[in-house]
Amino acid sequence: MSVCMCVRARTYSCNNFSCQSLGLVHVIIKTALKYLLFCFSVCVLHRHCWVCFATERDDHNAEWVSPCRCKGCTKWIHQSCLQRWLDEKQKGNSEETVNCPQCGTEYNVIFPSMGPLVYFLQQVDRALSRASPFASVGVVVGTVYWSAVTYGAVTVMQVVGHKKGLNVMERADPLFLLMGLPTIPVALVLGKMVRWEDYIMRLWHRYSYKRSFHAGGSHYLPRFPGEGPGQGDHLSVSRTLCGALIFPTVASLMGRLLFQRVQSDLQRTVLGGIAFILIKGVLKVYYKQQKYIVQAKRKILNYPDRNGEPHNNTGDEDTEDSGNE
Repeated sequence: MSVCMCVRARTYSCNNFSCQSLGLVHVIIKTALKYLLFCFSVCVLHRHCWVCFATERDDHNAEWVSPCRCKGCTKWIHQSCLQRWLDEKQKGNSEETVNCPQCGTEYNVIFPSMGPLVYFLQQVDRALSRASPFASVGVVVGTVYWSAVTYGAVTVMQVVGHKKGLNVMERADPLFLLMGLPTIPVALVLGKMVRWEDYIMRLWHRYSYKRSFHAGGSHYLPRFPGEGPGQGDHLSVSRTLCGALIFPTVASLMGRLLFQRVQSDLQRTVLGGIAFILIKGVLKVYYKQQKYIVQAKRKILNYPDRNGEPHNNTGDEDTEDSGNE
């Protein structure tokens, strides 16, 4: 009898738990359906702006627009909100196209009709915007060209002489002057880029190395300058340009200082330029040779002890002891 009572009690409790579970599931389903119906009523029955999240109930006078293929909650948007969003995307360029971030449809934007004068001004503005890069390049090229022509003319008068230079340029063909004068600074810059001192240094080092080798020298020689990074002088654009453009003036001054007896201005300037190149080359070769000797005599010291005194020449013994250990 007691066993039957226990079985009935368990059956009743199970049925009660099943009824509670079914009731809870029914409540959840009912709540979900209500939420779906609410979303459907908000998104479909009532317009919903996906920018400001306002509905049609909030502002009855607002202008709505459906600019793309989106459906549901992202179908409608306020005209003012879309205008603001387009301004943020275009960043001042009203001709740039903007697409929907959800479906990728390009927005169809129209403008009110303009008068003929406004249309003409718009076309002129577009033409100027397209031609301005080419015009700026032309202005820069023209400025460089006429600067080169002016520099070439000044150099001719400085080298040959003021009066004689003017006479030569007046008698010459204008086309020849327009083509020849700009080549003067170009030739000076190209000549400045020739590093003949480095070739002399390499030949000198090779000859001195062979001579010391045949003589039985055993001192350590580093690599030649220019074989690795940091050995040779870096070719500075500003230094090369300034040195090339100032060379005619320096040559003229050197000619007047060293060759005063020479009557011809051209010969005096040429001799002054040659003297300047030779003097500068000798000093530069001497300077590089001294730097090379300093590198050749470089020595690495031992690591000092804790008391500040360097190690004695017992490096081999320390190495052997450490190896044995």
